[in-house]
Amino acid sequence: MRLLITHLQSPAPIANQLQMTQSNPDLRLEKPRCVERESRRLNTSASEITPNVSVTATARLHLGFVDLSGSLGRRFGSIGLAITGFRTCVTLRKAQRLRVTGPESERAQACLETMQRVIGSRDKHVLTVDEIVPAHAGFGSGTQLALAIAVATRRLHGLPLDIDGDAIRLGRGLRSGTGIGLFHRGGFVLDGGRGPDDVPPPIISRIPFPETWRVLVVLDPARRGMHGTSEHAAFASLPPFSDRDAADLCRLVLMKALPALADRDIVNFGSAITELQARLGDYYAPTQGGRFSSTDVASILDLLDHEGAAGIGQSSWGPTGFAFAASQQQAERLLAAVHRDADERGLEIRICTGLNRGAEILASTAAHVPVHQ
Repeated sequence: MRLLITHLQSPAPIANQLQMTQSNPDLRLEKPRCVERESRRLNTSASEITPNVSVTATARLHLGFVDLSGSLGRRFGSIGLAITGFRTCVTLRKAQRLRVTGPESERAQACLETMQRVIGSRDKHVLTVDEIVPAHAGFGSGTQLALAIAVATRRLHGLPLDIDGDAIRLGRGLRSGTGIGLFHRGGFVLDGGRGPDDVPPPIISRIPFPETWRVLVVLDPARRGMHGTSEHAAFASLPPFSDRDAADLCRLVLMKALPALADRDIVNFGSAITELQARLGDYYAPTQGGRFSSTDVASILDLLDHEGAAGIGQSSWGPTGFAFAASQQQAERLLAAVHRDADERGLEIRICTGLNRGAEILASTAAHVPVHQ
């Protein structure tokens, strides 16, 4: 038995007309005594069929849209960050009968059945959802689960990957392309908005997130963010977004947030994110009950802001909130300052890091699998 671990990366450079700093991670894995591990850049062409495949993807924070107007032909455009601390892990193998187990099993089975129709397979499978990112909390759980199953299905059957195409087939990337881009490569990404074609928004910039920075993630287990029909209704009920406001947000991201991130300037990065979030939160307020969907999370974010945290905001429709810190030491100090208030409100706060790589694929095979450079 041989184990092959790969980290998912886009096989071609991401469009980067702005010439922003991008990463070229050196993927190295230690070789344990009991198994042989190999790390390579993902080859998206057809590969050898394997007995079972596991795919692990992490959560993402959706930090906001930049153009809700769409008057230039592309709408939304969003920024997002892959983070540690939350992950989705699925394992797929062939079997005599269909069996899907674990959390979100109905959604997982629907994704698997769709992928079987896509690849024209009548095989039976056992799909295990070993772990999953909290659903409807602002982490992009649906996209990560769907893409993990799509990748596992294709890799199990020795087929080339088609992540963008499968995302559309599975109903993902309808507004934001960040979840798809972060599944590919991690880091901090900006997508170019949804155009008239039925394809995911393109990733136009990717910047590695500073390894020393930390993200305080504030969870409210008692609430769920808007999703599905309620999300569609919320967007439909909002007033038109002015071109002037869209221009201001685009300038804020392009000329402040992204350069500050590339320069590792957390003060200006945080200032830009906080302003972006405040303006979007006020725009969404009539549909979500205020600048933030959870008043408890809002109170903790206000305390974190007062204590010196940077980049205060809400991921997607919430209820999860976030704040940035320049170091582990600062993050621990911020956590100590607010943890009692958070506990009294039934909230949980985790200190996370950014993740500068994409999903991980672990395939077991009885035959030799060549390493493609």
